[in-house]
Amino acid sequence: ASDFASRHAARRHAARRHAARSRPVARGGRVTVHLVGAGPGDPSLLTVAAAELIRRARVVVYDRPSMDAIVALAPADAERHVVGLAPGQRALSQPEVNALLVELGRTHDEVVRLKSGDPFVASRGGEEALALQTAGVPVNVIPGVSSALAAPAAAGIPLMMRQSSVTATFVSGDDDDEHAEPPDWHALGALGGTLVILTGRARIRRIAAKLIEGGRAPDTPIAAISAASRDRQRILRGTLTDLPAPLPPPVTFVVGHAAALELTCTSPKAS
Repeated sequence: ASDFASRHAARRHAARRHAARSRPVARGGRVTVHLVGAGPGDPSLLTVAAAELIRRARVVVYDRPSMDAIVALAPADAERHVVGLAPGQRALSQPEVNALLVELGRTHDEVVRLKSGDPFVASRGGEEALALQTAGVPVNVIPGVSSALAAPAAAGIPLMMRQSSVTATFVSGDDDDEHAEPPDWHALGALGGTLVILTGRARIRRIAAKLIEGGRAPDTPIAAISAASRDRQRILRGTLTDLPAPLPPPVTFVVGHAAALELTCTSPKAS
């Protein structure tokens, strides 16, 4: 009789869990969507909180197949949604991604939305969080190691060092029509210190020219770091007038005296 009661109780518990997963989430209710910073790419650089959430995820939403090593931490039966460009698949627009997250958040528990680096740095995590909040779906944000910090560190470049720079400025290099305002490259050229340029690979020559026009010396060092922290990481160095050769994305650029430094012996394929 006790075995029967135990099995019956287990079935009731499973039924309650299934019902909870399929029940729409009311405004102000339990968090079901987690915007999780996946770090620069190496799974070992995930935060403890990020790894724990991925391991218990029921749904994982991510941008590209290059995240597969991190997604592999999720349970085998978890739903997987690639929303970026993939073989045989177009990338979803941002409104489509927002709608998918809202739908999943209303019908599932433990939805993990993986964002490269940190969800709120050079990412559209803020737009996704706002869409979820507006739809009444509670959202949680798990910080991640941004490539703005990880890429220079992997290349042995200290962004702030008393003897060379006590300021570090981060800027998106994208040419995006939806930017609130485009970066003032001339002003950034006059600013000095260390400048970290994210996602600016296609525009780096124009950016370098504008930085020089703004006052940066033509021989200012620049480092290009591709696929930071991953096995295929590459680092090339040059100056604003002798730029590093193009590297495959993702690429982070560091401009300033610190970019000439290489204070680590672990950077693969450094040049």
